[in-house]
This record gives sequence, structure tokens and C-alpha cells, in this order.
Amino acid sequence: MNKAKYLFPKDYMADPSVHVFEGKLYIYPSHDRESGIEENDNGDHFDMNDYHVFSLDNLENGDITDHGVVLSVEDIPWSGRQLWDCDVAHKDGKYYMYFPLKDKNDIFRIGVAVSDKPYGPFVPEKHPMMGSYSIDPCLFEDNGKHYMYFGGIWGGQLQRYRNNKALESAVIPNNDEPAIPSKVVMLSDDMLEFGEEPKDVLILDENGNPLLHGDKHRFFEASWMHKYNDKYYFSYSTGDTHLICYATGDNPYGPFTFQGEILTPVVGWTTHHSIVEFEGKWYLFFHDSVPSGGRTWLRSMKVIEIEYDNDGKIKTIEGLEENQ
Repeated sequence: MNKAKYLFPKDYMADPSVHVFEGKLYIYPSHDRESGIEENDNGDHFDMNDYHVFSLDNLENGDITDHGVVLSVEDIPWSGRQLWDCDVAHKDGKYYMYFPLKDKNDIFRIGVAVSDKPYGPFVPEKHPMMGSYSIDPCLFEDNGKHYMYFGGIWGGQLQRYRNNKALESAVIPNNDEPAIPSKVVMLSDDMLEFGEEPKDVLILDENGNPLLHGDKHRFFEASWMHKYNDKYYFSYSTGDTHLICYATGDNPYGPFTFQGEILTPVVGWTTHHSIVEFEGKWYLFFHDSVPSGGRTWLRSMKVIEIEYDNDGKIKTIEGLEENQ
């Protein structure tokens, strides 16, 4: 698969989180829609209100199955608005969907919904996870433990917190100050709560210094974690510089050393991805806004194969060129 292909052209789906369950690829995207809300820096125009699940067993020429709506805002007792990027983990025969949602006070929390099947439907817990905040949960299993990576600045509200405490007012660093980091937390044994205090995910430059807020490669949102040849690959979106980048480390907590760009800018403001191995090949799932004519709140999910060199470096994909 040398060229990216769209996965579900019938509807607008974005932010695909992808896992292999029961021998199939399962895709958990957010569901874009046209709600008429004016575009702004808080992301109010990303006004999603439900999730679908997709599955397929052949990426080259197989048919994709839409399992329909598996969770919606109206199902969630504590809901306010905006179901953004979700992810799913599996443990002991249960599937746990983690989702960011603004509560009735317009504050993003992370909720959990549970199913016996990877394709849902998912039944939400009555309350968000205690101590949770911000957006973009990514779930990663390592040696029997489950870790959640989360956070996003600007509309994702991460700038409103320091040391897991809410601030009196949001603080964005100066360009010459360390960037706001993503967060990582090990989950409790029952998968329903944080099992510890969330920790900073530090991304360091080649000299061992934290990336600065003014660096075009600093973290913005869309954390993802995968493992390749016993190395931990933390990848993420740089948001307003429109890149997917990655850094590597020796354990799930980091620190991680910046390595490079995986995906250069695509059509549309946002860029958001996941990386997964399937049948011996590695794939990048992402989205762009080409089918909607560049409307950044109406995105379409797609996939392309990725390549590693002999040193474990990921070959950069040119986001605009692969459409041509």
C-alpha cells in the first residue's frame, strides 16, 4: 500500500484510533458533522455527538463494516457536549471505551463505557473518571498493565492545569519556555479509574532538554503509543504547525527523545492519527479534509503503510503529495 486510501467515504469520520481485536482491525473514530457552529480556536465547530465502530479483516481490498452508533451524548448521564477522540482497551473479556466529553459545566472530563464486544454497543459509567481532565485518551497495554496517554492544549483545555490541579486561569508558556506536556497514567485494575497520579510525558531534544513551546515539533494533542523492536514510540500532533511527530524511549513513562516527523501537513487544520501492526505490516491511520473541500470540521479517515529504516526511524510521509 504505497498510496493512502480513504476507509469510509460515505460519512465524515476523524481521529481514528485503531487496534487489532479478535484477529480484525477495529477503528474507533470521532464522528464529524455539520452543526453550523462558527469556527473558533476553542474548537466549538467540532461538535460531535456520537461514535461509530468500524472493522475490517483485509486492508488491501477488504470491505469495511460500519457497526453503527455505539455511544452517543444522550446516553451519558453527565454529558454536556462534544464527544471528541476516543480509544478502546481490552481486558478479561471486556472492552472499555474511553472518551473525552464536556460536562454540564463545559469542562472536558474523560469517561468510560463498557461492552462485551469490540464493536459495542458501549454502556457508559454514571460519572467521569475521578481526577480526569482534557482530551484525546490513547490506551496502551504493556506487560499486562494498561496506560492512558491524554491531553491537548487550546480547545483541549490542558493549559488550564498544572500538576493535575486546575489553575485560576489558563497559562500558555512563552516560546522560550518548556512546552506543556502530554500526560500518562496507569489505570486501576478494574479499568474504570486512574491507578495513580498522572505524570508528564517529557519530550527531549538531542541534547536532553525539553522541547520549548516555540518549537514547531512540540506536543499539542493526539497522543499515541506503540512499541517496535522493544522501543517505545510516543507520537503526537503539533496542532497549529500541523505535523505528526514522534519520540522514542525505554519505558511507557519516558522521557522520550524527539526523532522526527511521521506526517507533514494535510488538507485541513487538524492532524490526528494512530499506528498499528497488522499481518506483519505497519500502518498509519489518519484523516484529512480533501473530500469535504477543505472544511476542517468535516474530515475523512484514511490509511497508508509506514516504513522503518534499519535504525528504527520512521520514514516521513508527505501529507499533501500522497493525495496526488
